[in-house]
Amino acid sequence: MNKVTFQTDLCKGCGLCVTACPKKILQMSTSVINVKGHHPAEITNQEACIACAFCATMCPDCVITVERG
Repeated sequence: MNKVTFQTDLCKGCGLCVTACPKKILQMSTSVINVKGHHPAEITNQEACIACAFCATMCPDCVITVERG
């Protein structure tokens, strides 16, 4: 199974990964605020991830890791 992980404490909440995801399975968290005071990105459906890594490519701070399973 493919796996996407975020370093949530480093995410600045820009939302570029959410826009880049072709499966539309990323969102900005509404319940979590990280140490920088931002709502970090999160994945809503890990099983639907196709491991295209568009999210990781778009992330300006390199906080996303995509593993292909």
